[in-house]
Amino acid sequence: MSRIGKIAFWGFGAAAIVAGLGIVALRFVPAVQDFAVGRMIAQGMAIDRSGLMADDALRVIVCGSGSPMPDPNRAPSCYLVIAGGKTYLVDAGAGSFSRVVRWRIPVSGMAHVFLTHFHSDHIGDLGEANMQSWAGGRRTPLTVHGGPGIEQVVGGFNMAYAPDSSYRTAHHTEAYMPIAASVMQASLMANDDGTPFTGTQGRVVLTDGDLTVTAFAVDHAPIVPAYGYRFDYKGRSVVFSGDTVPTPSISQFGAKADVLINEAMAMEVVDMMSQTAAELGNDGLSHLLHDTLDYHTSPQDAAVMADDAGISHVVLSHLAPPMPQWIAEIMFTRNVSSKAEVHVAFDGMLIELPLGSTEVRFSEISR
Repeated sequence: MSRIGKIAFWGFGAAAIVAGLGIVALRFVPAVQDFAVGRMIAQGMAIDRSGLMADDALRVIVCGSGSPMPDPNRAPSCYLVIAGGKTYLVDAGAGSFSRVVRWRIPVSGMAHVFLTHFHSDHIGDLGEANMQSWAGGRRTPLTVHGGPGIEQVVGGFNMAYAPDSSYRTAHHTEAYMPIAASVMQASLMANDDGTPFTGTQGRVVLTDGDLTVTAFAVDHAPIVPAYGYRFDYKGRSVVFSGDTVPTPSISQFGAKADVLINEAMAMEVVDMMSQTAAELGNDGLSHLLHDTLDYHTSPQDAAVMADDAGISHVVLSHLAPPMPQWIAEIMFTRNVSSKAEVHVAFDGMLIELPLGSTEVRFSEISR
């Protein structure tokens, strides 16, 4: 062995010994354990996402790109919109808001939640979104917007979380967790006679400074109400389809928007799953899977609606069935033809629309 080889050999050996001693020390020496944990705590708490609040873009963070079908990599439907230093939540599928907290997104200024409809995969984390933003510094009640039935949904969550809220205020005091801020307020979005928006009905439901939010009916029959939303901020815009079959309302209310975030179901794959379940004698599962096919949108139809509306980017989300991202990129864009750029959502996707520009940037919130 050459002299350089011997030096390298002994160098690698020494490094291996040091690494081994480090592992042993971490396993058995409390002082080393405390040092390592302290470093992890410091690094986590030092994460600064305040730049996302800058008033230089309209931003969307995907905190849930999945569907009701359990997926280890995707929470159900959830999107965080950031405009003018404020955050707005669209849907809150089970487990989705923990991602927002883990990513250290500032939520003390979150005041509004918009629910597309009341399926469980869109409302399951509403209580946690309320509690976590309250613990995160929010000092005013959270307003939850939805169609007829919103009072029942919000009232139910308030009732279920009332003991928890009282415990937290009693423990942490009014100075840090004021009880009044723990009680969500329902905001009904409907026609003047109280009936839900249907067909191509819709209207502006919130004006908050330079931000305008428009709610409009989509077709998720027999689920009524079912709404989509358009967010406009200083010349930039993003549209959320909610759950729907292809419907003219998306092209109408989404006209010339920058981004359409549209639900997508890989119909042929779900059909294969239904047939396989039947072959295995699971008629109940086969029936449920087959039933989902008639009130969702295929990726191909989502692209057509984006083209009809003159939208430059379409993001496929609420993805069903579950797939790893690498194969979802293939299966959900296969046979899709569009003038728009087509993207497949994932949890942690960051969409930025710089003000005074037509640019649309896609990146990922670092973990």
